[in-house]
Amino acid sequence: MPNDFNQPVIDEFRANHGKVGGYFEGARLLLLTTTGARTGTPHTTPLGYLPDGGERVLVIASAAGSSRHPDWYRNILAHPQVTVESGVFTYDARAVVLDRDERDRIFARAVEAEPGWATYQEKTDRIIPVVALYGIAQDGPPRINASGMAEAIKVVHDAFRRELALIRQEMSAATGNTAPLGAQLRANCLTFCAGLHNHHTGEDIGLFPFLADRHPQSAPALDRLRTEHERIAELVEQLRGVLSGEGAAVRAEVERLTLELEAHLTYEEEQLIPLL
Repeated sequence: MPNDFNQPVIDEFRANHGKVGGYFEGARLLLLTTTGARTGTPHTTPLGYLPDGGERVLVIASAAGSSRHPDWYRNILAHPQVTVESGVFTYDARAVVLDRDERDRIFARAVEAEPGWATYQEKTDRIIPVVALYGIAQDGPPRINASGMAEAIKVVHDAFRRELALIRQEMSAATGNTAPLGAQLRANCLTFCAGLHNHHTGEDIGLFPFLADRHPQSAPALDRLRTEHERIAELVEQLRGVLSGEGAAVRAEVERLTLELEAHLTYEEEQLIPLL
């Protein structure tokens, strides 16, 4: 039976490619579909998540500090294969409960970024678990939640725009220009960098040759886009290089990347969407 609170969030999430308002506005959110431990039926739950560098995402079984583990957590203990919806992509994943040492490190990182996690832990005697979701490799292209290639470009780009805006907001909220960046904020930046690299690599080896073959007149625009990819890759490496340093240096690199990336995304949409 659908949860009366969750279902409107799920519907809005799917309708708006991961963007929701209300209580979850501005949060990093995913939809996790598990298999019921007792019933064997699918259950979908909206969950906040922590980026973790690109290979996995992390979810915390807080249940708002309840004395009982949430249903989705009991489900993954029985059936660790799950489905994840990011708003842009849908993919199968393997859920792995972190061991105590790694759990403690990740939970401390989460608390540093959002003290509310500590409040939940204080409310319960149980140790709140942290679960890693590892994407399972599949044959063929990724499952993008779009009706065609033109919409897919816009959906992916808008997801990058939202994430970059969120990172900038988090940096603005961080105190002290000379203090090093918090561990979770560094992980957010690294995850963003990894996703951007994967997206541009996919365009360079897949989308651009496809368009060049069918639309020879697009060659000048494609050449410019490839050159911009190289420039953005340089900016990403510069950002990686300062992530362990002072906050002011990181902010400067993020602002520089933001300026050039936003112009790139807009130009790409103007040039490619009409062709697709």
